[in-house]
Amino acid sequence: MSGIKQLLIIGCGNMGGAMLAGWLAAGIDPARFAVLDPALEAAPAGVALYRSPEEAAAAGGHDAVMLGFKPQQLGKLAPGLQAITGGGVAIYSLLAGLTLAQLKSAFPDAAAHIRVMPNLASRINKSPIILLETGLDADARDGVYAFFDALGTAVWLEAEEKFDLVTALAGSGPGFVYRFIDALAGAATQLGLEASQAEALAVAMVDGASSLAAGETISAGELADRVASPGGMTREGMNVLDANSALHNLLVETLQATAEKGSELSRGNG
Repeated sequence: MSGIKQLLIIGCGNMGGAMLAGWLAAGIDPARFAVLDPALEAAPAGVALYRSPEEAAAAGGHDAVMLGFKPQQLGKLAPGLQAITGGGVAIYSLLAGLTLAQLKSAFPDAAAHIRVMPNLASRINKSPIILLETGLDADARDGVYAFFDALGTAVWLEAEEKFDLVTALAGSGPGFVYRFIDALAGAATQLGLEASQAEALAVAMVDGASSLAAGETISAGELADRVASPGGMTREGMNVLDANSALHNLLVETLQATAEKGSELSRGNG
């Protein structure tokens, strides 16, 4: 097998749409993509749009299918997708919590099964993309890596038992960051700053801080200490965050709850 030549996206919602936008922004030919979605109003220019599996099967030509619907829909939808997921086609799954074994059971005729964990920053080509596979040869892995790396930074994961935790960190993580931005702006507003100004400053601050961290060779913890001079303003605020490891413990609970939900989704589709 080689890399992805023609990708059919089944269910082009928020995540699938963000990934498609990112690939197109990266300069990949829109003719290499097709979408199967009965509810999507329109596909981007040059991307074929099918309303039913039968229509997609009749068109054919794809060597890869990416599943972008809700994981709870797998049992209902999989039987009707067999005609477009066999015959050398590789399955790429965005379905949170669904294991490789479950994908192989749902699509037994597929040539390969790959779990994919992106986030919405795929739209601007700044997403981590976690990949886990069975059935790809070395050449195919290289091609698949390059295809998904166009959306940001692709990483192969070899241990499936870590997939839910990785998803909690890098996939769900943006939601937690947005919550932090909202809380930071809300706190400043409560203390007297105008709301729109507080949010604009919080967003700009996080954008700059994350961009700086991405370009540094030292850890984020070390960067935090460099910002916080002994006896200064920043250190006084960090003392609140660090007291009794409050922030650390809160995030351990957050990631654990998120990862456990992935396991729950897996059991529910077993």
